Amino acid sequence: MPKKITVNDDIQKNYNYEIVARYGADFQKDFEPQLTPKQMLELGVFGGHYLNDCVSEYPKDWFENARLSDHGPDAKYNYFEVMASQPLKVWQEKGWIYPDDPRGWFQWYCRYFVGRRIPTEDQRQIKRWVAMTRHTTQLKKACMPGDMTCRRRQRQAVMHWSYDSRKI
Repeated sequence: MPKKITVNDDIQKNYNYEIVARYGADFQKDFEPQLTPKQMLELGVFGGHYLNDCVSEYPKDWFENARLSDHGPDAKYNYFEVMASQPLKVWQEKGWIYPDDPRGWFQWYCRYFVGRRIPTEDQRQIKRWVAMTRHTTQLKKACMPGDMTCRRRQRQAVMHWSYDSRKI
């Protein structure tokens, strides 16, 4: 029997979804993220200010070593210590936000990782994830392997999409 999750945070009230797939498994075959949500939070993404009011929705261990800011987005909380995100308003204006995931791709990924499935939306988000490979290709062409000073903003951005830019 699927597990039901009810979300009550600053953005969503009484949003419900079901866990229908195994935690961290049963991914679509062309979706192979390099980092888990927990790893992303521990490395530092989104200026440390993304799921701060959603802690109860996800496994507690995701937040044990997460780099979170209590005062808004701050570059020092990002792995590469640069800001690489656009404001949520920009995402909304571009039509990148799905109503069930009002915070965007990473919220979708977290929910997908724990086992929620919405086939049409999953397909759309995975296509967006695949499209980010153009940035990893640019990093490989422009940077010497292991040079973490090369294109730090772009490296941070691909990390936001679960690509491990430390390995490029």
